[in-house]
Amino acid sequence: MENSRSATPLCSVFSFNRRKTAAVKAALPPDSVTMALASFLGAFSDNTRARLLLALLESELCVCDLSKALGMSLSAVSHQLRLLRGLGLVKHRRTGKLVFYSLSDCHVAKILKTGLTHIRE
Repeated sequence: MENSRSATPLCSVFSFNRRKTAAVKAALPPDSVTMALASFLGAFSDNTRARLLLALLESELCVCDLSKALGMSLSAVSHQLRLLRGLGLVKHRRTGKLVFYSLSDCHVAKILKTGLTHIRE
């Protein structure tokens, strides 16, 4: 007997709408774009990176500030920031000997805020 709460509901017959499936197939971006999207969204799926991004949502911070605020080592913060920079989620600016990090643009902030709203509802 199948557990209805854990089973994925499926159609009892195989039938598809040719027009809809053709339109969906035509609208899907190429694999290179979906792979980039998966990498981009994957950055949000790690608790450490999510905390760093949320900290940067509040304020532009240097590595030392992030380390202290999040209770992480400098090397751990630097490693995660390098990954986030590579994905285009954060940017940096140098002022003398200090390097300050911030979210790369308003889209990243919007994704974070929308995610938080969704989770809190």
